[in-house]
Amino acid sequence: MGNITIKPIDQIVTKWANRAGAAGQDYVTGVQNPRRPQAATAAAAAQTWATGVQQAVTNGTFAKNVVAAADKYMRNATGKGAARYPDGVSKGKPDFQTGITPVITVLSNLTLAPRLPKGDPGNITNRVAPVCAALRAMKTGGK
Repeated sequence: MGNITIKPIDQIVTKWANRAGAAGQDYVTGVQNPRRPQAATAAAAAQTWATGVQQAVTNGTFAKNVVAAADKYMRNATGKGAARYPDGVSKGKPDFQTGITPVITVLSNLTLAPRLPKGDPGNITNRVAPVCAALRAMKTGGK
């Protein structure tokens, strides 16, 4: 029995970066032609997902991993994320409009009671609660 021969880490990382960085069209092709339909496959795995989440809660894995990755998160959010954010917002504009339109419609059709003095609990009951109820009904289909 011999040792496993592994290339130096810098060669592995360089090869990965070169090959993955040049695979943009392969990525698009893979998304457009999946082996299994993404949405149906993900939906079918709902119970597996729930079990995994519950295990992470029970074991404290989620919190532990979030804390452990804090430096990586900050580095990626301020580096890659900051550079990509404006383009993502621009490309997301149609989806944002589609998503926010029903909210604006619900809010613009509400008639709220007159505002009471600052701190009056009636503001919560007569102004905030109807907004919350209307938005919840929109989200849940009135359920």
